[in-house]
Amino acid sequence: MTRLLAGHRPDCLAVAVSGGGDSLALLGLACDWAAERGCRIHALTIDHGLRAEAGDEALLVAREALRMGAQHETLYWTGWDGKGNLQAAARAARYALMRDACARKGIRAILLGHTSDDQAETVLMRLARGSGVDGLSAMAEGRFGQDDILRPLLGEARADLRVWLSRQGMRWIEDPTNDDPRYDRVRARRLLTQLASFGIDAGSLSETAEAMARARHALIARAADVAQDIVTDRRGILTFDRAGLARVEAETRLRLVAHGLACLSGARYRPRLASLSAVVDNALSGQGGTLQGCRFLPGRDRLFMVREFKAVSGIEAPADGCALWDGRWRIAAPDHPGATIRALGEAGLARIDRPASLPHAALMSWPGVWAGDRLLAAPDLTGTGEIVCNYAASAGFHAALKSH
Repeated sequence: MTRLLAGHRPDCLAVAVSGGGDSLALLGLACDWAAERGCRIHALTIDHGLRAEAGDEALLVAREALRMGAQHETLYWTGWDGKGNLQAAARAARYALMRDACARKGIRAILLGHTSDDQAETVLMRLARGSGVDGLSAMAEGRFGQDDILRPLLGEARADLRVWLSRQGMRWIEDPTNDDPRYDRVRARRLLTQLASFGIDAGSLSETAEAMARARHALIARAADVAQDIVTDRRGILTFDRAGLARVEAETRLRLVAHGLACLSGARYRPRLASLSAVVDNALSGQGGTLQGCRFLPGRDRLFMVREFKAVSGIEAPADGCALWDGRWRIAAPDHPGATIRALGEAGLARIDRPASLPHAALMSWPGVWAGDRLLAAPDLTGTGEIVCNYAASAGFHAALKSH
């Protein structure tokens, strides 16, 4: 905790508690730690509404939390529509619900009970998918003030936590999905028991993750240095020096482009290596392309990366200074109640003097502030005296690259 808090002294931390052994041990350890430091612990349990037992399990966690001196809250997910990957959807919902709860209460970090076993299983699954350095660095401990997710048990074994729980006389819940071979993580867990005789175990795979994390930090630092010379960010229009991008080593080139895609699209995961490499090679050869809702527009000596119009054409948000449009733009039009933000498109471009230095396609997906069919303003382009505009820091290319 000393390492993870990095000199900060938070007055409250959240703990994600499912009732399983790992998370319940984390809650107990966190409460012991916090009691000596004047820090309040707020336990969060997610009821996904997928199992009849979930309500009773949440009550068990609530009783344990109160006994330990922690506050408790059950958060409910009702968003499953039966389509897509259930585990991925449930995971995304958990994080969103917990972050919303913490935002309401002014809590800046959530403790998760991932262990060295979880880390090893993650590395094994990512090896199977052909992941590179970033994927194999697996889960990070996190640092308070930089990250809102902290994992203080990442160096601890699952079995040791259960020994600790037993000594405390505490009961925990065994999730039946932990034995369901339909899930990749369960199959990875079983495979690890077979690989142990070959020296591949939780300890060795966790060491691999730590080594990859160190390599990842070095590669990010290299990419950030290169970016200062060859990348210009005009609040959502990224311009690469084409020769400079072609000249730099492949790992840095792909890292810069993948980071640009994440900044513009908000995508949580990098595209597959084959797709990323193909679109970069095509763009550098002058063919352009699209990936993750972004377009590559080659020029003679520059390469533009912009949001694809198709990806934003159906997005509309109120210009109230609070709502985010496309996850990046927060715009207020105080003199025009009811104004909305949507892409300029052809209708908007017909109403402005287009900067000659920017491609037509780059401005198609640019945000405009509209009152019905009337264009009031477009950030940095026209009518800017009528609006107050902020661009999300998480979408800023250079700052976001350094923060990784």
